[in-house]
This record gives sequence, C-alpha cells and structure tokens, in this order.
Amino acid sequence: MKRTRLPDDAWIDYTPQWVPPTRAQSLKAELIETLAWEQRPIVVFGRSILQPRFICWAGEIPYKYSGQVLEERPLEGLLADLNAQVSAAVGIPFNHVLLNRYRNGADHMGWHADDERELGRDPVIAAISLGAKRRFYLHRKKNKGQKRRFKLGDGSLLVMGGTCQHTWRHCVPKMAGLEGERINLTFRYLHGPPGWRSSPRSSRA
Repeated sequence: MKRTRLPDDAWIDYTPQWVPPTRAQSLKAELIETLAWEQRPIVVFGRSILQPRFICWAGEIPYKYSGQVLEERPLEGLLADLNAQVSAAVGIPFNHVLLNRYRNGADHMGWHADDERELGRDPVIAAISLGAKRRFYLHRKKNKGQKRRFKLGDGSLLVMGGTCQHTWRHCVPKMAGLEGERINLTFRYLHGPPGWRSSPRSSRA
C-alpha cells in the first residue's frame, strides 16, 4: 500500500489489485446480478436531479447525504464478508457500505467531501474499485489549484484519511467514449444516525 501525503495532514493510501483480477471480475458480476440497484434523486445547488449512476447500500444505521436518507439495511452475505476484509486491512470497524455503479463514461460523481457529522471529525473512508479504470481527482478546499489525480484500476483499494474529508474534495469525472462498467464500494464507520453529535469526551470523534 503506497501512501500519498497531502497538505493539511491529509493522506491517501492506494493499493492496485488488492482484489486479484479473476476474483475482481467474478465479484463485479455477482454484485450486478444479486443487488437491488436504484437511481435516486439528489439535491444539487438547491434543485433535485437523478443521480448520474446507480447505487446500493447496506448498514445497520441510516446514512444521509445530498438531501436523501439511506435507511438501514442488513449488512450480510457477500457485503458483510467484504466489509470484514476491508475493516481488517485498514484497521477500522466499518459498519456501512455504499456502492456506486457507473454504467459507462457518462455516469460520474461530482465534487464533494464525505464530511457528514455522523462520520466524526476525521473519518477514514475506504473504497474498492471493480471493472473499468476511472479517473479520481482531488482538490484542496483552500486552493483549488492544488490537485491530485489517480487512476483507479480493477480490484484496487483506495483509503482516504487524516483531514482529507474536511480539507479536500474529490470526484469521479465523466470519461467520453468509455463503455466499460465500474462498481465502487465505499466503506464508512458511522457513529450514529443522521444528526449525531459527538460528546466532548468522545475518543472516536
């Protein structure tokens, strides 16, 4: 796992082919076939639009982002196994997984940060990529000219930590002409339901 240190005490760890190639292919196919994928509306700049991708999720605690609430769903079966493996590799007891399915290069993720209150002050976010290679960009909130770029390959594991979610933003931009499909699984530790606040003595905030 290679670490990239960013300004403001943020960091990125990246491991190519964390999932072996043959397993990555079969895992992607199994997730596409067996999960209940949805395309939901989100609020962007005050207006509601359909997400330019499909999503699925699992976790015992509801998660709110972009004006929508993902209700609790059992974290079981294949997703529970993956959650346990990633938790062991990263050293964080993740309890929620959100999957984004990009059908082609037109599907994308806009600039954002995973900075919801229930994630705590400096959350660690881990992500597995399966399928087509996609660009992953970051820019510093204080200075958008400070950027980092990654290409997330099939079976790779990316981990964002330190102050990354409060001092940087990230996105998955469109890629003209790309026909390949990609699934991204992001793993989080939720301290509580939407609106959760840490106590002054909380050691995990």
